[in-house]
Amino acid sequence: MALLKATRVSDVPTLDVLVPDLAAAARIDVQKRAAGRLAVIGHRGKGMNALSSPDRRLQEVKENSVRSFNEAARFAVDYVEFDVQVTKDACPIIFHDNFIFTEEHGKVSDKRVTDLRLDEFLRYGPQNKEGKNEKPLLRKMKDGRILNWNVQSDDPLCTLQEAFEKVNPRLGFNVELKFDDNLVYQEEELSQILQAILKVVFEYAKDRPIIFSSFQPDAAQLMRKLQSTYPVYFLTNGGTEIYTDVRRNSLEEAVKLCLASGMQGIVSEARAIFRFPAAIPKIKEADLSLLTYGTLNNVPEAVYMQHLMGVNGVIVDLVPEITKAISDLIAAPQTDMEIEDLSSKVMKDATSTPNFTHREISFLLRLMPELVQ
Repeated sequence: MALLKATRVSDVPTLDVLVPDLAAAARIDVQKRAAGRLAVIGHRGKGMNALSSPDRRLQEVKENSVRSFNEAARFAVDYVEFDVQVTKDACPIIFHDNFIFTEEHGKVSDKRVTDLRLDEFLRYGPQNKEGKNEKPLLRKMKDGRILNWNVQSDDPLCTLQEAFEKVNPRLGFNVELKFDDNLVYQEEELSQILQAILKVVFEYAKDRPIIFSSFQPDAAQLMRKLQSTYPVYFLTNGGTEIYTDVRRNSLEEAVKLCLASGMQGIVSEARAIFRFPAAIPKIKEADLSLLTYGTLNNVPEAVYMQHLMGVNGVIVDLVPEITKAISDLIAAPQTDMEIEDLSSKVMKDATSTPNFTHREISFLLRLMPELVQ
């Protein structure tokens, strides 16, 4: 087993529409287990912005921006993940938070992103033409503080269409369908939102690989019902947080939801995989793909362990470090295809159940208790 890199656990930052027949062109799956590869997905591009973190790498380039996506493309990532919401005038835009903040005349104000028209949304932050902020962009932290959204390399807010037009075409897109946990959505409203997104995807995706994912169970199910060209994954905390909707509260419930609605995979918080490793064979037996997200995925040791356990791909913030670590730690045999399809049969490989050496088992047993704390 190769030597592990220096990044340590303690260093982890706190962090209808008519569907055209595009299947033959757009099936770029993350089925890499047969080739020994682990798919790497850049979180919000080259990584999320943690504005209060002492780790400057998490304030390097504006998250969810064209610049961040193209920066990620410089490294060995297969996809970039980003959050899509739909404006009041039905334009899909890329932005993570439910509310957007600014300061005018010394007073901080906020607006719900989906209550804005596109032209209003694009006024926040740096502008393409003027090169200055029309409305300074601020961000609310989980502890209630509101900080200036300062990064080393800024970039304007963007639309989903712009991402398709301006981002390196080799990159796949993991499109997270973003909804507010505190709101109740009726099916008609969800359908309007999803169809607005699909309209852009079907017009501009071309041969680009696409995966849809969502924490919102009804939205994920409906997206699967509306189209069958692209795979849909259910996002879950896997029991690390508890919600009133029981479908969100365990990996077991996630499997049930996927099987009932024909979804192709699960995206789990990495901690849930370590806490409930017995869920992995059940996910594989259900013919589902498995991706993970979370701050543990910025630790090479944790990523390597997931590879051994049968995880198909990881969503990461520290793109340069993790792609290098994966290259060093995981020796992949050469294949004729650079990217196996992450969407046709969708990242599964019943023949690739890992066989552990005594040394690897010892390593897992020593490290796992620290990781799941």
